[in-house]
Amino acid sequence: MGRKWNNIKYAKAAKDANKSKIYAKFGKEIYMAAKSNPDPEGNLVLKAVLDKAKTYNVTKDIIDRALAKAKSGVDESYDNIRYEGYGPSGSAIIVDTLTDNVNRTVAEVRSAFTKAGGNLGVSGSVSFMFTSSSVFGIDNLDEETVLEAMIAYDADVSDIEVNDDILMIYGSSDDFAKIKEALQSLDIDEFKVAEISMLPNDSITLTGNDLEKFTKIIDTLEDLDDVQEVFHNVDLDN
Repeated sequence: MGRKWNNIKYAKAAKDANKSKIYAKFGKEIYMAAKSNPDPEGNLVLKAVLDKAKTYNVTKDIIDRALAKAKSGVDESYDNIRYEGYGPSGSAIIVDTLTDNVNRTVAEVRSAFTKAGGNLGVSGSVSFMFTSSSVFGIDNLDEETVLEAMIAYDADVSDIEVNDDILMIYGSSDDFAKIKEALQSLDIDEFKVAEISMLPNDSITLTGNDLEKFTKIIDTLEDLDDVQEVFHNVDLDN
């Protein structure tokens, strides 16, 4: 599991390198989640997006602006589209997008793959290698205490581990709210990580030219305005 956290850590570092882009992406995601109901207490999807935004240090001003936009009735529409493909040596990549122009987005995503020796696949071509999971990271706390809280709240947790002095909790994506509630019962209000992620069932290792090409694909995808998330199965901790 540690490798999975390291991949999330890599994604966080990539986003932190360009604050304006991460703010724009979260602004769009918060707006879309809030369109149906701008009250996070009655909108679990919005609540999860806001939890995640806080771990990426998205400012209150950005969040409030996106919520106000949703409340104002401004009618902007974005499509959630997932792309799947392969990088070097069979590495698997999932790309989640929010777009107002599907033709533009698919062209940009395909180009990111092909220019670095990868190829865009069809829906389902790699997603079977991943599991949709809740991921929480908190300051190191006694693992047994956390596990007892998960049992008390009937939260489906698959693994708990310590990584870089952070206690990582992995569980069912359906139990995101339950896991969060269990952690809050332990007086934990700030999370290092709080998100639903596509975690690889197994990781692979790339070296040399293959690793360079793979990193180029990921960096190019992360830099696209329409791309919200990039998931992959490569161990980047080597």
